[in-house]
Amino acid sequence: MTLYFEDIEVGHSRDCGSVTVSCEELLSFAEQFDPQPIHTDPEAAAESMYGGLIASGWHTAALSARLLVEGYMNETASLSGRGMDDLRWHAPVRPGDTLSVRVEVPTQATTTPTRR
Repeated sequence: MTLYFEDIEVGHSRDCGSVTVSCEELLSFAEQFDPQPIHTDPEAAAESMYGGLIASGWHTAALSARLLVEGYMNETASLSGRGMDDLRWHAPVRPGDTLSVRVEVPTQATTTPTRR
């Protein structure tokens, strides 16, 4: 069933699944796209403020995007993404961590800043 804008109600939510980040995937992504030592070098990462390897934030964003697409977006009539206003990494993702995505339609409208 394809979801259209008018089909989605305020308060609607859906779990989009989860994925466990393997050390091999973490290293492979980082070596290709974000080769900082905290992402690619276990010894250097152990000496960092993180105390060990952490995933690139871009890797966590890409994994989240895949979960969102497979768990929700592929069933909507959307033709494209609308963009992103705020992206923050509040805690490092480490090998063996499991990420999950949940879509929720807020019960209150939010405002978008106006560009001038």
